[in-house]
Amino acid sequence: MSTPVFLIDDDRDLLRATGQTLELAGFDVSLFASAAEALARLDAAFEGVVVSDIRMPGIDGLQMFERIRKLDGELPVILMTGHGDIPMAVQAIHDGVYDFIAKPFATERLVQCVRRAAEKRSLVIDNRRLRDAAREAGQGLPLIGQTPVMERLRYMLRQIADTNVDVLVTGETGSGKEVVASLLHGWSRRSKGNFVALNCGALPEQIIESELFGHEPGAFTGAQKKRIGRIEHSSGGTLFLDEIESMPLSTQIQMLRVLEMREVTPLGTNEVRPVDLRVVAAAKVDLGAPEQRKTFREDLYYRLNVVTLAIPPLRERRDDAPLLFSYFAERAARRFGRDVPPITPAIARHLREYDWPGNVRELSHFAERVVLGVAPAGPDAPDAGLPVDPASLPDRLGRYEAEIIRETLASFGGDVQQTIAALGIPRKTFYDKLQRHGIVRSDYAGKR
Repeated sequence: MSTPVFLIDDDRDLLRATGQTLELAGFDVSLFASAAEALARLDAAFEGVVVSDIRMPGIDGLQMFERIRKLDGELPVILMTGHGDIPMAVQAIHDGVYDFIAKPFATERLVQCVRRAAEKRSLVIDNRRLRDAAREAGQGLPLIGQTPVMERLRYMLRQIADTNVDVLVTGETGSGKEVVASLLHGWSRRSKGNFVALNCGALPEQIIESELFGHEPGAFTGAQKKRIGRIEHSSGGTLFLDEIESMPLSTQIQMLRVLEMREVTPLGTNEVRPVDLRVVAAAKVDLGAPEQRKTFREDLYYRLNVVTLAIPPLRERRDDAPLLFSYFAERAARRFGRDVPPITPAIARHLREYDWPGNVRELSHFAERVVLGVAPAGPDAPDAGLPVDPASLPDRLGRYEAEIIRETLASFGGDVQQTIAALGIPRKTFYDKLQRHGIVRSDYAGKR
C-alpha cells in the first residue's frame, strides 16, 4: 500500500507538476490549492506526510503547521520555501517541522525527503497500534500473541478451562507455562478456589513430599506442627506442578495414586482425605520421548497426558515479538516512572532476527532494559548499527545550506553570477561558503 501524501501549493501548475513527480515515485498524492482544503481532510489517523508551500493566501504553511501540530505532533510536515524564506524555515525546524526544501529543488531531493518522512510516520503509526494492542492484551488477554498458533492455543484454553480434566503443558523455559496454568484456573469455575503452584525442581526430595501431601506433628524430625499439603490446599481449585520432570521417583509413585484415587494421605497418619483436584503439570522436555523422559514414570506421564498444550518458542512466532515488547515496555515504564520507548528500526530488527532462547521471559527483561536506557552495546546489541544523527542544529542547517548551494550551482551550470543572484548573497560570502562546505564550482560547469 502506497503512502498517502497531502501536497499543498497555491501555484496550480507547480502543484500538478510536483504531484506527478511524487506519484511516479509511488506515493498516493492528494492535491490541494489551499491549506484550508487540506486541513478539512486531515485527522490524527492520517498515515502519511504533508508537503506544503510556505507563502500562500489565507492560511500560510507555518499557520497550517501549527494547526497540524495541535492535531498530531508526530505528523511529519515538509515545507517548500523560496530562498528568502530560509530564516523563517530555520525557525520552523526549531518548532518541529520535519524538513524544508528550498526552491528551486531537484525532484530527487523532494522524493528522498518525503520517503524518509513516510518511514518515520509508518514507525509512529506501527508503535501506536502495538501500544493499543498491548493495552488490550493486558486488560483481557494475558496470553499475548496475534499469530495463528497463539490464537489456536487460546481457543484450546477456552474449550477445556471449565472442565476438570488434567492438563500437561509443554514448552521451553520462559515460554509462559505458568501463564497458561493460571488462565486455565482463572477461566474456570474453580477460580474461586486456590491456585497453588509448586516448582518440583526447586525442592529437595526430603521436603517435596511434605510440601505436597502435608504432615502431622511428629511425622519426622522437626515436624512440630500439623501442615496442610499443597494438594489438599488446592482442593476445589487448581494445583500447578512446574518442572514435573524433576519430581523424585518415590514422589511420582505417590502422585500417581493421588491422580487415580483423588485422595491424599498426609505423612505421619493413616487418614485418607478426599480432594477435589485439578492438576496442571508443566514440563520443559518432551515426556513422550523416552530419551527425554529418562526417570520419569511412563504411567504417570500417560495419566497426566489427558490433554497436552504445547506452547511454541518465541523464535517460531517472531511476529508476536513487537506486540510483546510493547506490552512489557509499557508495563516497565509504569513501574519505573519512565516514558514508553518507541520501537526503533534497530529494535524492530532485533525483535525480528534474534532467536530469544529465553523466550518471553528474556524479551520482558530486554524491554525493561530498553525502558531504563541500559540495553547492552556492542556489535550484536539491538542498538548497534542504528542510523543516529548526533549532529547539532547548526550542523544540520549547514548541510541544508550546502545542498541548496549545490542544487543552485547545478541548475545554472556552475555560472557564478547567476548562482549568486539566485541565492541573494554577496560574492565574498558565496566563496566563503564554497570553501567551508568543500564545494568545487568547476564540478558543476556546463551541467544544466
